[in-house]
Amino acid sequence: MNASNDSPLFRLGTRGSALALWQAHTISGMLEGLGIATEITIIKTTGDRIDDVPFSKLEGKGFFTKELEEAQLSGQVDFAVHSLKDLSTAMPPGLTLCAMVGREDPREMLLAKPEAVDEARLQAGETLPLREGARIGTSAARRQAQIRRLRPDLVLVDLRGNVPTRVGKLREEPYDAIMLARAGLVRLEVDLSDLFARPLGTADFVPAPAQGMLGIQCRDEEPWLGSLARLHCSDPARAVAVERELLLRLEGGCQIPFGAHVMPTDGGWHLEAFLAADVDDPAPLHLTLDASDPDTLLAEAWAAIQAHRSR
Repeated sequence: MNASNDSPLFRLGTRGSALALWQAHTISGMLEGLGIATEITIIKTTGDRIDDVPFSKLEGKGFFTKELEEAQLSGQVDFAVHSLKDLSTAMPPGLTLCAMVGREDPREMLLAKPEAVDEARLQAGETLPLREGARIGTSAARRQAQIRRLRPDLVLVDLRGNVPTRVGKLREEPYDAIMLARAGLVRLEVDLSDLFARPLGTADFVPAPAQGMLGIQCRDEEPWLGSLARLHCSDPARAVAVERELLLRLEGGCQIPFGAHVMPTDGGWHLEAFLAADVDDPAPLHLTLDASDPDTLLAEAWAAIQAHRSR
C-alpha cells in the first residue's frame, strides 16, 4: 500500500517462512487498520540458510534475527516482526523492542505417529506417552533436557526446518514423534488429523521464554517508535517481560536448556521455570512460584536460580 503525502510508508522486514509471513501480514493488517501504510520486504537469515545443523552446534546468537536487525540499522527497512522467543534480549544500539503483540497459546505440542503411542502410558496420564525407545525429533536444548528428565529411554533426533517442514518430516521420515510450539501450528492452521497431537501443560513441559508472543523491533526513533507502540498488549507483556529478564540475566539464547512461563492468576502471578546445565543434567531445576506481582515473582525466581547454580 502506498503512503499518503503526509504519512510515511512503514517498511516491514520479515523472514520468508510461512509462519513469518503470517506474522508480518497480521501486523501489517493491524497497522493499516490504524491508517499506517506498510510494505513487506523478505530477508533471509542465517537460520534460514543453515537448516541442517543443530542449534547446539551453531556459534553465536540471533540465528533468525541478525540480518533483520542489520536491515533496520542500514535503513533498508524500518521495523521487523519476530517470534519473540527468537529475539535476543540484548538489542544492538539503535534498535528497541517497541511492542509485544498477540500472545497465542504458549504450550508445547507433542506430535506423534499413531502407532508410536503407548496406550498404557496414555491411559496412565504420562506427559510423553510414547512407546519404549521411540525416536523424537527436536534440536532445542531446552526440549531435549526436559525429554531426558521425563523419558530417558527416548532417542533424541535432531530436527530443523520451518513448521510445515517439520510436520512433513514426521510423516515421511523415520521419526516417531516431534516437539514444537503449538502457537505456530494454530496460526498456520496445520492439518494434524492423521497424527496424535497433545498440547503439554506448562507445568509438565516448560516452554521457551516469550513463546507464542510476537515482538515488533524498530529503530529507536520517531515516527516508528510511537506509532508501533500503539499495538503493544500491556497485560500479557508484563508476564513475558519477566520471562525475558530471567533469560537476559542467564546470558542465554536458544542454546541453553532454559524455559520459563508466567501467567496471571486470581490475585497474583504464577511462574514455571526449568533450567539445566546441559541436556544430560541429572538434577535440573524445575521451579514453581507464586507472587503478588511480577517484580516480586522475578526477584524470587532469580534468587532460586542463583541458589541452584551455586550448588
